[in-house]
Amino acid sequence: MVRMTVLASGSKGNSTVVSTATTRILVDAGLSCRELMRRMNAAGEDPSTLNGILVTHEHQDHVQGLAVTARKLGIPVYWTEPTHRAWVRWLTPRKRITYAEWLEQRKSAANAQREAADRRAQQSESNSSDFSADAAGRNAPAGSLANPDPEELAAAEEAITETATTPEKDPTALPAIEYFRAGSPFCIGDIAITPFTIPHDAIDPVGFVFEAEGVRIGLATDLGYMPSNVSVQLRGCDVLMLESNHDLEMLRDGPYPWSVKQRVMSRVGHLSNDATADFLAKGYDGHATWVILAHLSENNNLPELARISAERALRDRMSLLANRLLLAEQDRPTETISLV
Repeated sequence: MVRMTVLASGSKGNSTVVSTATTRILVDAGLSCRELMRRMNAAGEDPSTLNGILVTHEHQDHVQGLAVTARKLGIPVYWTEPTHRAWVRWLTPRKRITYAEWLEQRKSAANAQREAADRRAQQSESNSSDFSADAAGRNAPAGSLANPDPEELAAAEEAITETATTPEKDPTALPAIEYFRAGSPFCIGDIAITPFTIPHDAIDPVGFVFEAEGVRIGLATDLGYMPSNVSVQLRGCDVLMLESNHDLEMLRDGPYPWSVKQRVMSRVGHLSNDATADFLAKGYDGHATWVILAHLSENNNLPELARISAERALRDRMSLLANRLLLAEQDRPTETISLV
């Protein structure tokens, strides 16, 4: 039996579990570790049996709880190499400084090096002095300029040259990392996975098709339009999870700045209800038992609008055994879909 549960879907966090009797995969980790664990337990999926985390792209609503969850469970993270690099850059941003600030840092570092060199020279002169001077030096108090204590000197030099660069805990540390490439199938346990490129404003975003025990699950969210390569990949799926992000009129009249509205409506943004309905009416093969509408905007969409658009597109294909429509939500998991 193959199971699928959408733990969360929306702009505040996305995560889905795909599992068989022996393999369990978390697709994206856009909630906190604690919330992911809670929702998995509520859905009857044991977090401790996860075999890995699969990442679609590096945006925060897909990776927010990634590192903590992977470290807590000691499981590998699967993603493309460019996505991993983008995630690392996001967690370890480089601070931009002015030329004057940079020059001051260089001067401070040079002064520290000179001071350290002077201290080493003083220590060398002290060690090479004659026995009478050494005897006189013994009468000086420990740590004085006449006879600096070597341990104190070493500590001072270390404080000058090392303290500022003491490493902190690495926020990007992971138990294990596995890379894949779009278009190159691979397996996790008994689940075969085919990643494919999607059009979105991330570094290397992908969707997935999962196959196990004769069941095929397609997942394509966060894409600005439906290109032919994605349409081909989604053929023959028993479960089809598609984005239905926004209602065009609500988005145009909504509170977002115009630049954000342009980004959402662009070919690397998100699918509208109309765009998803157009695919379901013209490009979808009608094979899926379940069609899941995902990544609905809380500000620019209503579940009823997304549902009506999809139902109209599917009305000539609806039956008792196929094309059952399910809306994924932000605040609670969907019912678990089980297929044999």
